Amino acid sequence: MAELWELSAEEAVRRLTVGDVSPLELVDASITRIEAVDGAVNALPLHRFERARDDAKRLGELPPSDRGLLAGLPIAIKDLIDVEGMRTTYGCPLYADNVATQSDPLVIRLESRGGIVVAKSSSPEMGMMPVTTNRVFGHTRNPWNLETTPGGSSGGASAALAAGEVWLAHGSDIGGSLRIPAAFAGVCGLRPSPGRVPRAHALRCFNPMSVQGPMARSVGDIALFLDAMTGYLASDPLSLPDPAGSFRAAGRPPARIGYVSDIGLGGVEPDVAAVVKNALAKLDIPVEPLALDFGNMARLFSVMIGHNTLIERADFIEQNREKLETVLGLLLDFANTLTAEDFIWAERERAAMFQRLSQAFEQVDVIVMPTVCCTAFSVEKRGPRVDGWSEVPPPWFQQCWGTVLTSCPILAIPAGLAPNGMPVGLQIIAPVRREDMALAAGRMIEAAVGTLPAIDPRPAA
Repeated sequence: MAELWELSAEEAVRRLTVGDVSPLELVDASITRIEAVDGAVNALPLHRFERARDDAKRLGELPPSDRGLLAGLPIAIKDLIDVEGMRTTYGCPLYADNVATQSDPLVIRLESRGGIVVAKSSSPEMGMMPVTTNRVFGHTRNPWNLETTPGGSSGGASAALAAGEVWLAHGSDIGGSLRIPAAFAGVCGLRPSPGRVPRAHALRCFNPMSVQGPMARSVGDIALFLDAMTGYLASDPLSLPDPAGSFRAAGRPPARIGYVSDIGLGGVEPDVAAVVKNALAKLDIPVEPLALDFGNMARLFSVMIGHNTLIERADFIEQNREKLETVLGLLLDFANTLTAEDFIWAERERAAMFQRLSQAFEQVDVIVMPTVCCTAFSVEKRGPRVDGWSEVPPPWFQQCWGTVLTSCPILAIPAGLAPNGMPVGLQIIAPVRREDMALAAGRMIEAAVGTLPAIDPRPAA
């Protein structure tokens, strides 16, 4: 029989619901696994073990039908949002001792629906790097090869999932932070439509770039976690109404898939492209090459992330620049060069790009492309041009930042393993607010190529 840590979240919740396992048994299984492997991967540096046990005992006294959707399942929360009584460091030494006095609305929602927070996952400083290392907790490592990075900024979440430390992990995405780590660590991550998962009030509350979403080891587990996350929140001006039904319900599978090899900037490594093409070749439906014009996406994303920086962090970066990661200062320098004409151009360019995308969805149901241009690289590196970013975002994760501004739901799932033994991901773009279509396509592709298991951390060969 499989160990508890090897189960899917769906199976773990099923066992909780029928009484085959108790919330406390699952919490203890998660804690045992964290203590066994997290020293190698450094994915979950902040623990809440005794509180989790207390929560599990409390839920265990209730009938399973009264425990909520997650029924007592342990989960991890990214160290960018608050969990009452725990540190929220943002991966930044300036906040190393910052203790939250109340929980983020999403955490409150997840706990009310039966989730038990057992730990917080590591993030790079302010979530603004595509790899997960910071000066508070150090490097997070990829369980598939401990000498490589799990990506970022939700790399602690992806590494914890890949190593079987938790069944579900919360993430966030402003330029690929749910999808880069999903690709590198062989798990799934969904960037939902803006407003699908509520956000706490912030200076950028009307900006649709930053979203929160689910990470898991299978598409079914993503749907389960999305159900637990979604729902209207009055304090979020972009919040969508409660969904009409469950995302776990099997949706209509796509009849037509459009394939985009890259977003027009080149650079997808041949081994990565080959794995994705081989995955799609296993399907029984047409996969049509799609020549989709993303326009001047490099400039567009740079202008919009600069706009976001000015709104949210300009004063903070200016006052603390010498104490922060280099990339934050570079972003501010670039943002300060932007003009009203730049912002006008960006809004028009984004509208034109979205119109072309909408027309493409008249021809195909979903669009599939490689998630990241490469497989995971050394944990000691940040990736090309991360520390030299000025006007052009780093190219190796262009598939991620280049699709953010569509505002479409994007599901990243494993496509298989490259010849070097490392995971390769593909991402599925669905029409705006159609998470159900992304999930249906994900289930179909997953059925053809399979999932990647939770694994014991592996040293370099």
